[in-house]
Amino acid sequence: MLVQKYKGMLSAKSVIRQLSEFATARGNEIGYENVFDFSLGNPSVPVPSEFTDILINMLQNEDPMTLHGYSPSLGITSVREKLAASLEKRSGLPYRKEHVFMAVGAAGALAHAFRLVTEPGDEILTFAPFFPEYHPYVDLSGAVLKVVPANTEDFQINFEAFEEMLSEKTMAVLVNTPNNPSGIVYSAQTLEKLAEILKRKSEEYGHIIYLISDEPYREIVFEGVDAPWVAAFYDNTITCYSFSKALSLPGERIGYVAINPACRDAEDMVQMCGQISRGIGHNCPPSIIQLAVAEVLDKTADLSVYETNMNILYKELKALGFTCVKPGGTFYIFPKALEEDAKAFCQKALQYDLVLVPGDTFGCPGYFRMAYCIDTEKVERSLAALRRFVETEYKA
Repeated sequence: MLVQKYKGMLSAKSVIRQLSEFATARGNEIGYENVFDFSLGNPSVPVPSEFTDILINMLQNEDPMTLHGYSPSLGITSVREKLAASLEKRSGLPYRKEHVFMAVGAAGALAHAFRLVTEPGDEILTFAPFFPEYHPYVDLSGAVLKVVPANTEDFQINFEAFEEMLSEKTMAVLVNTPNNPSGIVYSAQTLEKLAEILKRKSEEYGHIIYLISDEPYREIVFEGVDAPWVAAFYDNTITCYSFSKALSLPGERIGYVAINPACRDAEDMVQMCGQISRGIGHNCPPSIIQLAVAEVLDKTADLSVYETNMNILYKELKALGFTCVKPGGTFYIFPKALEEDAKAFCQKALQYDLVLVPGDTFGCPGYFRMAYCIDTEKVERSLAALRRFVETEYKA
């Protein structure tokens, strides 16, 4: 008999993926250049040329078994050493290779982090708006995801609701900054208050509440915005990272888990990740990609286009009367819809070939997400469709 929990998921596919599929089908009808697809957060800028050159050089000159053989279960030692040195330089924390585990993207890193610190039935709290795949990531690990309602004034943490939801069953708190879908970066003040609460509640409950920091957008931060290093605020922090966004490498599926060196049992936790990987199949990321990213740890793709696109959209959305908190990073913007039902709003937008994602799926009804990781020329052309949509549907 098939496992019913997975079979049941077939009728609850990702709204984002469904909209992306619609955009592709519509593009086949009218030309994809005429579909203003803001659905999928797929990086739109080329990988750094240095990365390509490194791969070519490796393929031409390195031992094939080194490039294509299995890596050690914790990741290639030299890669972990270089990554730890980079983390220490940027964060000021004394990372060593013993604190780093190589993972299959941020999803693989999170899969390990959840299993490190929870047993079935334990709770993990996260904050709306949140990446909707957190639900299957957490729930299928046996833990239970609880979502703290959003602070829609500025999308920092709703601390009053957070403290009410904390309990002895809370084993971890999951944060995502810079945030998908809001684009907001948590401030130092927010992180200081979060750390204070976690320390106090850990002492009250008699067990550590871990902070799991999901950081695939860490390098996409806009001018004038301070992006504090989350682990610097709280010793018991597990950082989960992907190179997908900074280097435009989503298809290569490479990331890592980094345990704050001050975390209790930090080195054991990394060793445990190697054992967890045996059970979930997220083991031994591609050797050649590990070796290549280790040579470009101080590089990024040209991320400036995302800030350009954000400014274009933010200015137009405000001019059209949308309520919108200005993003501090990522390639997402999260305005309030012009009617209470964001699903109905986004359905109407499809008639104008605008593909927008309703905020319900992010735990924030009444809002919608635009992923502006597309060519600036297309963002500019989308403005006419956006104006026509608003003027026809809401200002007639």
